[in-house]
Order: sequence, then C-alpha cells, then structure tokens
Amino acid sequence: MRTEPFIVMATIFAATACGNRHSNLEYPDAPCDSTTYEVFGIKVNDAYRPLENDTADATTKWVKAENALTRSYLDKIPFRDKIHNRLDILNRVHRSGMPYKDNDGKYYYFENDGKHNQSILYRMDTLDSEPEIFIDPNTLSEDGTVALTGVYQSNDGKYTAYTISRSGSDWTEIYVLDTASGKLLDDHIKWAKFTDAAWFDDGFFYSAYPAPETGKEFSNANENHNVYYHKIGTPQSEDVLAFSDTTHPLHFHQAAVAEDGSGIAIIGAGEGIGESVMFANQCKGIKDWKIVVPSQDNNNNIIDIADGKIYMLTSVDAGRNRFVVVDGNKPDKNNWKTIIPEDPDGGVLTSVQFAGPDNLIAVFDKDASNHAYLYTKEGKLIHEIEFPTYGTASFSAGKKSDDIFYSFSSFVYPSTIYKYNISDNTSKLYKATTVDGLNPDDYITEQVFYKSADGTEIPMFVVRKKDLKADKSNPVYLYGYGGFNISLNPSFSANRLFWLENNGIYVQTNLRGGGEYGESWHLAGTKMNKENVFDDFIAAAEYMIDKGWTTPDMLTIEGGSNGGLLVGATVNKRPDLFKVAIPRVGVMDMMRYHLFTIGWNWAADYGTADDSKEMAEYLLAYSPIHNIKNDGTPYPAILVTTADHDDRVVPAHSFKYAATLQAANTGNAPKLIRIDSKAGHGSGKPIAKVVDEYTDIYSFIYNNIGITPDIK
Repeated sequence: MRTEPFIVMATIFAATACGNRHSNLEYPDAPCDSTTYEVFGIKVNDAYRPLENDTADATTKWVKAENALTRSYLDKIPFRDKIHNRLDILNRVHRSGMPYKDNDGKYYYFENDGKHNQSILYRMDTLDSEPEIFIDPNTLSEDGTVALTGVYQSNDGKYTAYTISRSGSDWTEIYVLDTASGKLLDDHIKWAKFTDAAWFDDGFFYSAYPAPETGKEFSNANENHNVYYHKIGTPQSEDVLAFSDTTHPLHFHQAAVAEDGSGIAIIGAGEGIGESVMFANQCKGIKDWKIVVPSQDNNNNIIDIADGKIYMLTSVDAGRNRFVVVDGNKPDKNNWKTIIPEDPDGGVLTSVQFAGPDNLIAVFDKDASNHAYLYTKEGKLIHEIEFPTYGTASFSAGKKSDDIFYSFSSFVYPSTIYKYNISDNTSKLYKATTVDGLNPDDYITEQVFYKSADGTEIPMFVVRKKDLKADKSNPVYLYGYGGFNISLNPSFSANRLFWLENNGIYVQTNLRGGGEYGESWHLAGTKMNKENVFDDFIAAAEYMIDKGWTTPDMLTIEGGSNGGLLVGATVNKRPDLFKVAIPRVGVMDMMRYHLFTIGWNWAADYGTADDSKEMAEYLLAYSPIHNIKNDGTPYPAILVTTADHDDRVVPAHSFKYAATLQAANTGNAPKLIRIDSKAGHGSGKPIAKVVDEYTDIYSFIYNNIGITPDIK
C-alpha cells in the first residue's frame, strides 16, 4: 500500500461534498445525497449514488444539462468544423476485409466504400466473380446504430445465423437466413450475450441470460448464463436448455461443437483469468461431461474439435502458451500432446489456425509485435512469413480450403490484404486501403524501452514524422491500457493519423497487466500489483519529457475502459504531469464496479472490495472517484466520455467521476463529460459517431494545449 487508509478517507469526504464549485464554468448540480457505507469497517462516502439510477428523472435532467454545457464549450472552438471535415475524409475510405470460403463453397468478405456507417457482407462464387450483397447491416437501422457482430453458417451451408447488437449494447439478437436465397426466416433469439451460433444437426447452440427487468436492461448484474439449443423453424420458447451451472451463477458458458458431430465442449469463464473446459462425445442427450480443464486459472482457447479430439491453445504449464491436442476420452493433461511448444525465446503464442488439411499458421507476439510462422500439422516448423515492419496480422485460413489470406497493419500502414502461397512462401498483394494524403515514408516508428519505478523495462512505440526533432514544444498523445492480458500491438487508426499529420507524436506503451510477455507480465499488473500499471504509465510520460520530446504543457493522455481507469488513477497521482486527460468509458468506482452488469467478471484482474480488508484498502487507495484532490491542486483539462447504452462499463462510473471532479477544487481547467446517445462501449459504432467523437476529443485537446491545427 502506498497510501494509508485514513489519508484516503480524508480525501474521499472532501472530494465528494455536494455543491462545491471551483471553476470558471457553470457546472450543473448533480443528484447528490448523504449515502455512506462500510466495507470491513472502512466508511466510504458515496454522495453521488443517485447517479447510478440512469433512468431516474434527476439523472436524465443532469445528463441533458451536462451535454448542453459540453456542447456549448466544444461548439465555440473555432477550428472544430475543420477538424470534423478532415476526420470525415480520413475515415470515409474504401476498406475491405479478407475473403473466406464458407460451407456453401462460396467466398465471403466485408467491404465498406467509405459512404456507409457499417461494413457490408458480400459473397461471390469464385475469387474472380462479381460479388453480390449478402447482408447489409445499414438497412437494419436508419442511423447505422445496428451492428452485424457475427456470421455463422451451418455445416451443410443451408442456413446462415447472424448476430446483431443495437446501439452498442452487449445484448445480442440472433437471426437466421436461408443461405441460397438470402431469405430471412422466422427464427429470432433475444437476450443472448457473449455468444456465437454453434451449429449441430438442424439447429445451433447459443448462450443467453434470462430476460432482464424492464428499465434495468443496461445496469443490473447479469447472472445465470446458460447454453441453449435452438432447432430451426421453432420459437425461442421451445429451445432446449443444454447446459446450466446454478452453483456458479456468475460464470459465462459457451459451446464449441465438432463439425463432424463427434463432440461438444463447454467453455466456462468469469471467475479466474482464463477458461475451464468440459467435453462430451455426443451432442444430443448429453449426460456425461468429462473435465478437460477443471479451473479458470489458465487461458484455454479451443481452435478445433474433430474426431473426438480437441485442438487447443493453452497456458497450462506454459505461461506464454502452447498448442496441444487432447483426446476427449482421455482428457487428463498428462495425456495431452504438444504440437507447438512454448517459445523458449520469450515469444507469446497468440493464435493458431489450420491452413489447408496439412498445415498450421501460428502467430507469436515478440516485443508487442506480431510474427507469423508456417508449420506442418504435426508441429514441424517450415518457415517464417515475413512482414514489412512492426505490426499486427490476422489470417483467413481453414482446413477445407487451400486459399490463405492475411491482413497486415501498422501505425502508418492501413490494413492491407495479401494472398499467401504456401509452396513458395510468397505474399501477393490482394487489396490495399488508400488513405487521403498518407505517405508512410513520411513517418518513422521507433520502439524504445524505459524503466518503471521498480526498474522493470517497459516497451513503448513512438510514432512521428521523420523530420520532427526533439523539441519541448511537440504535442504528445500518450495511450495505454494495461490489463486483462490484452496486448497493444501496432495498428492503424485514421483518427490517429490526424494527430500525426499535424506534427503530433503518438506514443503507445505496453504496460504490465497486458499480455505482451505472457502470464507473468499480466499478473504483474493485477490485484495487489495494479499500482505497477500506473507507475509504468507515469514513467512513459517522464521518459518523453526527459528525452526532450515534450513538456507537461504539451502532453495528453488517453485510455478507454480499463484504460479509462488508468487515466483517472494516473491523473490523481500526478496531476502536474499532463495538460489534458481523456478517460473514455472508464471503470472509475473500484469499490462498487462488481455490482453492475458483468463487472463481477473483472474480479480476477482487480479483486473486489468484498474480498478482504487489505484488498478493499488497496482498491480504495487508487479508485479514481475516491482520490480526486480537493485542496486547490491544479488538474489537467479533462474530457470524460461515456454512452447511454454502455452495459459493460455502465455510465454511472463516468457520471459519478465527472460530478466529483466538478465539485472538487482542482483549478480552472475544464472538467467536462460527453455522454453519447444510442451508443455503447465502443464496438459497432457507426462511422458518423466515431467522427463526431474524435472531432470533440481533438477540439478539446488542441484548445487546451493552445495549438491551432494546420488542417489540410
């Protein structure tokens, strides 16, 4: 513990007093009361508890008033319209996804001509034939807020199930098409979540929760995630409960089914850092489950099930993962056969795919960048598949087809699709994305390593124009995440390009808590080690300042979700280090996060205030809401972002954080909140909304660092 509990408590009561105002802006009065509660004898003030009721009249009035204030501030920025126009051009580019051959023998791919909010799914008979529209999600809503989130064709190709999300919510609906005609059938599944459609016979398995209470669809805790079987042509009310675990109501459950019908696996998650696995060697009338992996203490990703065998990427006895095959009738780990072992040189095995009937393609992370290799199906290394620079690659391949495609992207390389030839290890350009005004040769990406507070070396990418020199007047945009075993690899963003082309430096740091170096790196940023993540982020900012690239007056930090927590906690620790902070859809109340929707699922990374007094004190010592200073210490300009349909990190986190900030004495820099409508945690957001959001973010940043961007 770096902060004693009694010091934290003094901060809590000072920062959450209702009605204080220390700003040039007229902030709306937030719904506020005298709510307090105790955890292991620790008294916690929760004055803005009323904001947790997102449907209450007082909350909706406050949201309306906050949005009006934010709009008034942002709309007065003289260069905002120019930023919007440039971002719209950068985002409205023609982009295409990788083709894949499905079970009906046809090729499918996603494409967006830049004029649509959502990408359209096309199909064609051959790679050279004329494509036709198969599913156009833009027709599912007038404003583009319905997103197509998954497509799953039956084993015989006769049916195609697809999943959609409305307004960015995690709630999923499933529809079914007759594949040949594209005709929509009557089948319709509601209240599914975190699911695909796993086909067997004349139906599919899916995962769903009981229908939520009316008015609490986006806030109540989700419990009892069950697996059901739906038969085509029948109503959802007749679906068969295939798997339920009433003793663990907070677990997730998902089915993985062998295409040849030789077995079904149930993957469990939600309690630990990974997944448990059960297997049955029949898919109908399932009675006997064999335990493959008993706990959720390791990552286990099923790649394929065939002939009663499970092909699995696992961290069991391999902290950086290995690829194994498991006999479903002899699932004890002593009988597992390793096909691709853990990399002895420190790479993290992140994905494996079958490439035709005889080969595998494996992708490793090495110093936060992807490297791909071709293997035989027995695990013999053939050769590396070369990429042009640091980057991220994903492959489209399968056992049924010899066609192999991959996409590659990096910070200044938009997603480019290549067709890969196994026989001579060559990659041929298939489709490229052209972005207005972008010449990758104008930029340079460097990977540096810096030391955190405890001496640990942290990798970081620094992207800038080639002719940009170390100069304390350079604006720097520092981004991080640091959690949930998620790796930040180099990738392209049209919105980020706007920053770079205006002589900004983009910095992406690979904090502990992520998956860049395997499970030990992940665990070094979890629970009682979470402060390491904040220290790593602070050290990244200090590195850029110490090397002469910038100053605190030119430094912006941003992060989303767990990264929003990162920004909020880091600002509280070092408000002097940054000029602007953008916490997006952040987890801001560490004492109560586990009580909303699927927040309990994050306990493996964070721990909860209910675990122990020690854990409660640790969480309280960095919880963003509870550690906002109220003594006149100047804070950076802060723009909080959230959305009304975010049922992953509920908007109450951002509501309470913004209200607390606005009531505290943290100087005159603006503390605003932007609350989007008909939007969620981020996925599936239409292009128009993405452009609007980044327009506001950049307008806020430039206005507060005192720079007028030189917009093309």
